[in-house]
Amino acid sequence: MTYTLAFVIFEGELLLINREKAPWTGCWNGLGGKIEPDESPIEAVIRELKEEAGLDFTKNQVTYKGKLTWNTSDDYLYLFVCDSKIKINTPLKTREGILDYKKLNWILDDNLGVAHNIPYFIETVLFDDEIYDYHCIFEGNQLLEVSKKRGHLWIF
Repeated sequence: MTYTLAFVIFEGELLLINREKAPWTGCWNGLGGKIEPDESPIEAVIRELKEEAGLDFTKNQVTYKGKLTWNTSDDYLYLFVCDSKIKINTPLKTREGILDYKKLNWILDDNLGVAHNIPYFIETVLFDDEIYDYHCIFEGNQLLEVSKKRGHLWIF
């Protein structure tokens, strides 16, 4: 199965969701979800941002930043960054969880409430112009390792 994961930025803060369902129940994470059979990854992330946060983005406002895989399945997700011109009123309870804006230092500050792999790649995703593919090794719910290698731009 393939998924999307987007990090929406508004004035230096990231819009995250505290998820109410698996994976990452109870953890803060980016927005996204499953790619439908008739969708490209960029179409899926645009749809998911609308469904989860009511945000309307175009293809030109969404930047592809790489791919994330993990050892527990053949699933993977495409990473995106979106600069938003509007800020939604948060905290906001949705059917997926609670939306709120968080500062990067809050995410990186040994925060056990954030999806465990995000602190290992978020700075590169946000600030590096290169595209990387990330691979996470988990043992149960414990993250053991995150590796990265140069990725390539997919044509969407």
